[in-house]
Amino acid sequence: MTIDLNADVGEGMADEDLLPFVTSVNIACGFHAGDPSTMDETVNAALARGVHVGAHPGLPDRENFGRLRMEMPADAIERLVLYQIGALDGFVRSRGGALSHVKPHGALYHMAGEYPDVARAIAEGVRRFHPALILVGAVGSMLLEAGRDAGLAVAAEAFADRRYLPDGTLVPRTRSDALLTDPEDAAAQAVSIARDGVAVATDGTRLPVRADSICLHGDTPGAAAIARRVREGLRAEGIRVSPLETRPGNGPSGTSISIGVA
Repeated sequence: MTIDLNADVGEGMADEDLLPFVTSVNIACGFHAGDPSTMDETVNAALARGVHVGAHPGLPDRENFGRLRMEMPADAIERLVLYQIGALDGFVRSRGGALSHVKPHGALYHMAGEYPDVARAIAEGVRRFHPALILVGAVGSMLLEAGRDAGLAVAAEAFADRRYLPDGTLVPRTRSDALLTDPEDAAAQAVSIARDGVAVATDGTRLPVRADSICLHGDTPGAAAIARRVREGLRAEGIRVSPLETRPGNGPSGTSISIGVA
């Protein structure tokens, strides 16, 4: 059993404390959070630890941290994603690294799970930048389907520090029970997802969650302690934690996901 452990970073939190425990990071590209200095410093710190770097493009709404939905034409979303990937890639290349993947942030991520035109726009923005990038989306999201249709390798993501509703969606952040802030609870959920392919919803429903990667949020209270306990919990169950990679495959996109050697 092997899984990638990723974190959303470059958003003004103590990311250095997270890096020892994750295998991939999604770095904010300056729209919902971050700036050139933050991007460069976060890229440098991640690459120094051998952590795979991905772009984390969001909506242009710093005031609300990219977590409120905005109406935008599909072509504008495509360009927004392409622009942010290019910005981060400049820092990655200058540090001798290579961009691994793209994961939309916040409202953009969730919109891609509900609106086919948004999903297609994001996938096309990624493809236009480079078709070898992995597109990361929620388990069962139409973003994954759009990525495959665009010829991209895709990775299904689940969450260690977010609670699930019975329909498989995340508990809205407006609710007080949206987050799992107890490291033990987060570790138990991560182990259940990686080992059993199951997440337990708020009403006790056992949800099938087959994930390639498990996410931790850098802005969750106690994020570093949660990350440490999740990594320990996975190790205790014999679950290997390694970054996502692409390899030749026979699927519609011609590529498939494998887990690299960390």
